[in-house]
Amino acid sequence: MKKLICALLSILMILSMLAFVGCDKKDDSKGDDTTDAKAETLKFGFGVYVGTPSATNATEEKDGQAKASITAAVVTLDADGKIVACALDTVENTVKYTADGKAVANDSFKTKYELGKDYNMVAYGGAAKEWYEQADAFKGVVIGKTVAEVKALVADGNKGTDEVVKAGCTIMIHEFVNAIEKACKNADDSNVTANETLKLGLFTAQTCTDATEEKDGKNQVETTIFAAAFNADNKVVAAASDCVQIAYTFNQKGESTFDATKAVSTKKEQGDNYNMKTYGGAAKEWYEQAAAFDAACAGKTVAEIGGFVGSDNYGNADLKAAGCTILVDGFVKAAAKLG
Repeated sequence: MKKLICALLSILMILSMLAFVGCDKKDDSKGDDTTDAKAETLKFGFGVYVGTPSATNATEEKDGQAKASITAAVVTLDADGKIVACALDTVENTVKYTADGKAVANDSFKTKYELGKDYNMVAYGGAAKEWYEQADAFKGVVIGKTVAEVKALVADGNKGTDEVVKAGCTIMIHEFVNAIEKACKNADDSNVTANETLKLGLFTAQTCTDATEEKDGKNQVETTIFAAAFNADNKVVAAASDCVQIAYTFNQKGESTFDATKAVSTKKEQGDNYNMKTYGGAAKEWYEQAAAFDAACAGKTVAEIGGFVGSDNYGNADLKAAGCTILVDGFVKAAAKLG
């Protein structure tokens, strides 16, 4: 009888152990589901906001000056339209021309992030933090918010609400918000997950022409923006690009002839009205060719993207075959800043 009881107890113990193992397997399965959830694909969006340009006349004492700020934003959004990640940058392209109608060439054009501490908000503006630190603080605030909630962060004087200020961002934020709003509006399904890193590269080229009796002078700046999500292998998962071209004009007296009241649209925003087909004989409009460039960047590293451009600044044969026949050196130089 004792032997029978012992045998029964042994069987019960074995069954209990099997049940426990079964529970463990079920828990492991839940762990896998959690991992899959982290790898959920997100919407990827990119937007550019151009501030109102300004232009002054030159005098004998001071050069004429024209400028406009360009703010770019790239975001990822979850299924509820909440921001998962965000990258921001701004470039303020300031150009000059003299009282005798000569265009002045700049040494370089740096974004505010690239200027870093040299932006000198702390040294000369009395700020507690530099611009890039305040921009980082603002990015932290928008994570987890919808575009409506981000727009609600703008308070009096275009500065942030108490939540923004307490986070360490005391600068005006309306241009950030406008760029983020555009990025969210443009967001589309992608292969990007929360594991990817968002980056922005901005490259500005300048073209200078002096004024003559027959024709106004021109100090033109063209900023190309390249936005991308990079995986752990530093390869592009998704990319988007755009370009802002502003030609500041002036006469032989250094008087501005530029219409600063007219809003500036990016080349992508101009869409079919950019008129590459109508007046340039192109097979595709600029925004379509830019989209072909962006698609070609998927799966590529920055170094590999550098191989897209030829000695003539046009794309290589593969890029042209993909539908991008425009000059691509600006795209490539913007992307090179992300390496």
